[in-house]
Amino acid sequence: MGAIVGGGILALAGAAFAATGPSAVVAFALNGVIALLTALSFAEMSAAFPESGGTYVFSKKVLSIRAAFGVGWIIWFASIVAAVLYALGAGFFIAKGLKHIWFTYSGQNLEWITAELTTTVIALIATLFYTASLIRKQASGGVASNIGKVLVFAVLLAAGTWFLINKPVSVIEEEFTPFFAFGAFGLIQAMGYTFIALQGFDLIAAVAGEVKEPSKTIPRAMIISLCIALAIYLPFLLILTVAGPGPGEDITQASAAQPEGIVVIAARNYLGQFGFWLVIAAGVLSMLTALYANILAASRIAFSMARDRALPHQIGSTSKKSGATVTAVLVTALVVLLTVIVIPDVTAAGAAASLVFLISFAIAHWIGYLSRKRTKSPLTFKTPLFPLVPVIGIVCCVSLAVFQGIVVPIAGIIVLVWLLIGGVLYINLFAKRARVVDASAEGYDPHLVSLRGKSPLVLVPVANPENARSMVGIASAIAPPVTGRVLLLNVVKTTDDTEGEGLLAARLANSQRVLAEALKSSVDIGLKPEALVTLSEDPFEEIVRVSKTHACESMLLGFANLEDEASESQIEYIINEVDCDVVIERTKKDIYLKDIKKILVPVAGGGTQGELLARLLGSLTRAGQLEVTFLRVIPESSDWKLTDRARLGLFQFGSDMLPKGQFVVKLLKSDDVTGTIAEAATETDLVILGLQRFGRRRKAFGELAIRIARDTDVPILMISRGR
Repeated sequence: MGAIVGGGILALAGAAFAATGPSAVVAFALNGVIALLTALSFAEMSAAFPESGGTYVFSKKVLSIRAAFGVGWIIWFASIVAAVLYALGAGFFIAKGLKHIWFTYSGQNLEWITAELTTTVIALIATLFYTASLIRKQASGGVASNIGKVLVFAVLLAAGTWFLINKPVSVIEEEFTPFFAFGAFGLIQAMGYTFIALQGFDLIAAVAGEVKEPSKTIPRAMIISLCIALAIYLPFLLILTVAGPGPGEDITQASAAQPEGIVVIAARNYLGQFGFWLVIAAGVLSMLTALYANILAASRIAFSMARDRALPHQIGSTSKKSGATVTAVLVTALVVLLTVIVIPDVTAAGAAASLVFLISFAIAHWIGYLSRKRTKSPLTFKTPLFPLVPVIGIVCCVSLAVFQGIVVPIAGIIVLVWLLIGGVLYINLFAKRARVVDASAEGYDPHLVSLRGKSPLVLVPVANPENARSMVGIASAIAPPVTGRVLLLNVVKTTDDTEGEGLLAARLANSQRVLAEALKSSVDIGLKPEALVTLSEDPFEEIVRVSKTHACESMLLGFANLEDEASESQIEYIINEVDCDVVIERTKKDIYLKDIKKILVPVAGGGTQGELLARLLGSLTRAGQLEVTFLRVIPESSDWKLTDRARLGLFQFGSDMLPKGQFVVKLLKSDDVTGTIAEAATETDLVILGLQRFGRRRKAFGELAIRIARDTDVPILMISRGR
């Protein structure tokens, strides 16, 4: 209610009348229909994903972290620009009231009080005030302020209705003629200018993580708040059409002359000085509550993005004392303040914000459509008339956004510049860590993989029946339940003429035993894999061929030891030829996942296997709480500065890899890196090592991995990222 009721119509009614004349009421009504359709899609997704962040969270769940950053970046900006709009609006109404008071008591008409500079200064002060309020404590919109402004509007509507009743019908008809002052073009232009006036229901989704009983509360809140806004806006616009014009002019001319003051003029015309102060009171309360709500929502979006490392992680911190998202509020407020200074124009701010919200709402409809198609679990709230509602919503929002971008070029330029800034920042600063956190989320939450429409295939070449059980167990952890698939592959090496048919028959018989053991083990753990037997002169080339043919996302290779160079070169050949991620299991006995309690992950630095490691750790830890230790060995000569920096980097590395899990960081000083890691490995159940990566087609075990694999008996998983 703080964001949606009052502020938009007071700030933008004049712009709507100037663009289309009396048909501004139709523009608001059509915007109301689009908003109601969008609210239904928002309600379904907010009830399904009750997490703070709004459309950003929906995009992260259904699309990808890359797409989610783009969506989050623009809706963060949209809420910021909306806050700018309402801050400038508050500045206008406060300045208007101050000017009137000064004139009443001094008789002097000081134009500078309502000048652009004064309005901007007041907007800055109001933004700083609410920023300080949000820093002190977590809160939602002020109930008293919202009730107060609704009561003020009720008085304005009641008095305005009485004013219309006492007007001759002929006079009213004259004020509404011509109804479409500038035809369809003007009507659509007015819709674009004023769509933000019905923005606010989406802010509920932005704070959904703080809503009690979200499946019931969120849909009701969105629909009811929109209905209340329309119940106020539509009759009020009819009243303004008749009461706003002065002698010898119509509402179009009056609004073009004073777009920001048309509501004040109209109220004064039918309520005198009392009407003037009612509008001032309604304007101040509406603008301030909307400013507060948008800063709150924008800060929650930034907070959610920072938690996923799509923004600097410091923004995702909270106050230990109050629990408030202090850094997110400060960063958001800083951008609001800068934008107030750069764009001190209400119409430009409204056009840019409307354009951004239209784009984000079209995306929300599309995400809602995909989510409904892909989700397997029952929904607590369903959009009626699916898929008609999201399809109509997409068409309306995209059409209006395109028109808005063409008719108001400054709005499109502002949005494009903001997206360009975001793209540069994401690629250079945020992408690496954000993808790691996202990969961990995919490993930890198989439902996320399903929502994104993925069905990843894990290729498991099996040749030895003795390690088939452990291979299947690891494969089950890598492949997400329900949507993940496992393909068991056995390659039978063909014989030449000198070897005879008896040898080929023996190999075929062995193939049956291997697959039988692998399938039996799969059934025991509830896995339902596919099985494939092929014949080839070169088994390693055949593994590469099958991987590419079936577009495998990952591959699990198993080897009992790496004692000879031939085995090492054969594995390196595979990992350099395939496009998928590769996990290599080296064990001298079967690995049973239920027996793994402690995992050691040696970390050399930033690492090149981040996404694969995060996904693997997420998969391994989703079944139960495992103790994961991230170990880094630094030289004995390291001073305290290097030690502190290494410890901080190791902790950040671990928090990216397991944002929802428990982990321990261990920093040891030693000049014998391999020996230190090997000694630490004896206290764990599994070691995960990353292979060296020199390029997309240049990957190798490296001396460290080979020595640790040879010097320890602990099961080891060596990983290599394919892309």
